[in-house]
Amino acid sequence: MLPFEANVSDFIKKHQLISEGDHLIAAVSGGPDSLALLHFLKAQSKSFKIKITAAHLDHMIRGKESYEDMMYVERICNHLHIEYRAKRIPIPEKAASSGLGLEETARKYRYGFLKDVLAETGANKVVFGHHGDDQIETILMRLTRGTSEKGRAGIPFRRPFYTGEIIRPLLGTTKKEIEEYCLHYQLHPRIDASNYSLDYTRNRFRSVILPFLKKENPHAHKHFQRFSEELLEDEAFLESLSQKHLEESLDTTGRDYLVDLPAFKRAPLPLQRRGIHLILKYLYNQNVTELTAIHTEAIFNLFYSRHPSGRLDLPGGLKVLRNYERCVFTFQLPPRSTSYQYLLYEGMEIRLPNQDRIKLKKKEISYSYRPENMLLLHINDISLPLIVRNRKPGDRIEAKGLNGSKKVKDIFIDEKIPKPERDSWPVVTDSSGKILWLPNLKKSRYEPIDVLPDETYYILQYCKQTSSRGQSHDEA
Repeated sequence: MLPFEANVSDFIKKHQLISEGDHLIAAVSGGPDSLALLHFLKAQSKSFKIKITAAHLDHMIRGKESYEDMMYVERICNHLHIEYRAKRIPIPEKAASSGLGLEETARKYRYGFLKDVLAETGANKVVFGHHGDDQIETILMRLTRGTSEKGRAGIPFRRPFYTGEIIRPLLGTTKKEIEEYCLHYQLHPRIDASNYSLDYTRNRFRSVILPFLKKENPHAHKHFQRFSEELLEDEAFLESLSQKHLEESLDTTGRDYLVDLPAFKRAPLPLQRRGIHLILKYLYNQNVTELTAIHTEAIFNLFYSRHPSGRLDLPGGLKVLRNYERCVFTFQLPPRSTSYQYLLYEGMEIRLPNQDRIKLKKKEISYSYRPENMLLLHINDISLPLIVRNRKPGDRIEAKGLNGSKKVKDIFIDEKIPKPERDSWPVVTDSSGKILWLPNLKKSRYEPIDVLPDETYYILQYCKQTSSRGQSHDEA
């Protein structure tokens, strides 16, 4: 038995990649890896008790040469009596019209084609010919690029795909063993000359770094594969712990994610970093290929910055906005608040743009208790109508308990009001323009300290919306 056959058989058995009755879609380019895979699966199909269909996509990137690859795979399948599905898609044209890169476009249409074949044939698994040397290259490339968490594990030996899964049974073998297998069985694979071009990152790793590692240890691929599998197991465990902690600090509104920073920071640092990655994974719908450890670290630094506010712009239009102890992940910036101004007379109630309400009534009272959402004014101290508006530059309030006046802007800063809320926060003035109240923040000196019996007062009440259904809580 050749090393290739022994290693692939052992890898399949160890990870239970193939079961009796499986219908496998073998992705075959015509190169050594996929050709050896197809030949091996056919040779073992009776013992495995499986059905095989070969699938080939001509990307039409190399013109006549790539077309000849497709015809070659068809001849091989006919010779081996294997069902064959093929399709031609002009990837260069698709890339030009979509604005995506050539490799990204090819990947998109390749997986779309395999999904269609899976559905048409009723197969349950797609098989790729990635091998141990590919694994080394991938891990090193991702580490060099700065990939974090389980992305550092490289190529998974199995993962879900559409109604089935993708498996890679050759990860336990090497390129050299594949070539020996092809030579032994007199297979004549097609060779893509672009695989040797140093214009591609992977080819530079393959030509320069991989030979050095192989010289140091011919079995390096086994150690990299073990590293990949152990890392995936560790990450799965840590991710489950992170998920539990995240539920205590995360709130969602549509596609926006709101993080309560004090609660988030109670988790150990490794879980915090993975919590950030989970949020990004949710928001990007699992597709976080454009993100690296640099992005995760930038978010982490924003969480721990001494500055109470800040903003990050991430790939795909995602923004991370921090305002004091809250941090919002959103694909849309908060809308700029529009100016508003309402006149408020006795007995009226107005609804603000944020759906909060302010109402004014007049009555004789005898109690002194006044909560933060209520302002008491003697009818002789003010003139109606009252005005409810958002803030203006230079606004100042003669706050109760202070000598002189204070800028409204400074009050917002002192009270840690998030920037997006400041421009819409209500400011209540009398008809002459003097500021009487910043609801729930500061009352002016015009509110009397003592309540005089048998005197009539205006009572202002601020009713804040407390639920997404528009309900509010009145305390008066």
